[in-house]
Amino acid sequence: MAKKSKGNRIQVIMECTEHRDSGMPGTSRYITVKNRKNTPDRIELKKYNPILRRYTIHKEIK
Repeated sequence: MAKKSKGNRIQVIMECTEHRDSGMPGTSRYITVKNRKNTPDRIELKKYNPILRRYTIHKEIK
């Protein structure tokens, strides 16, 4: 399922933190690509959550 990485670029899954903590059904997830060499830590981005209908913080999950 995971895309083969070429060099330092890897595919990561972002999940909404507010939605997970709220207990509401469903999830808001995005798939993006990051450079492992430049950003070795887990990334956080503000993305749109269609269920909550607002921009929320999405964190990288394993």
